[in-house]
Amino acid sequence: MYAPSKTFKNLALFDFDGTLCKKDSFTGFIFYALSKRHIVKQGIKILPWIQAYYLNIYPANSMRIKLFNAMFKQADANEIQDIANEYAQRLVRQLDQNLYQQLLKHQNNGDDVVLVSASVDIYLKIICQILDIDLICTGTEVIDGKFTGNYSTPDCSCEQKRLRILEKYDLDQYDKIFAYGNSEEDLDMLHLADYQYMVGKDQVLPYLEDEKKFA
Repeated sequence: MYAPSKTFKNLALFDFDGTLCKKDSFTGFIFYALSKRHIVKQGIKILPWIQAYYLNIYPANSMRIKLFNAMFKQADANEIQDIANEYAQRLVRQLDQNLYQQLLKHQNNGDDVVLVSASVDIYLKIICQILDIDLICTGTEVIDGKFTGNYSTPDCSCEQKRLRILEKYDLDQYDKIFAYGNSEEDLDMLHLADYQYMVGKDQVLPYLEDEKKFA
């Protein structure tokens, strides 16, 4: 038997917050979707963890879980989703243009493009539909039309990014792997790639030929 041949396409992996998107989209969504009164009330309940996070003694992945639970537990899923649709449209108009143009080049070359993010699926799935790309991210749980406040997947950061990518894609079937990130939470993903780009560290984006990679 012969081993399956490689495709001629590449795989391009993009982090979102701080990379394709210039800001913290998760915190932005909280302030976009919820009332200031609710945010303050719930924020006070988790204030010790917020303080510990800003003192770098409480990890970001645990903080996101606690923050999501505090802010969205028992929220009406349909109402939040309607708001998320609006929010996603706004974010798409605010993407980092250099990274967005790189994404478009990958698409033009026929590459598989994936958004790999620790942020939540509520609005990221809409963004990926608009951009026509695949999505790996943190899933949120809805039961009986309400958010439970829990995640349906582990927080998609650090090693989870690597595991989720390997679970979904056979990297051996791609010609080259490209990865774009901005923080330590992206290092496991970047280490999978032949070509890496770290925002704030690397000055030049990986070169892409502006042509189809396969017939």
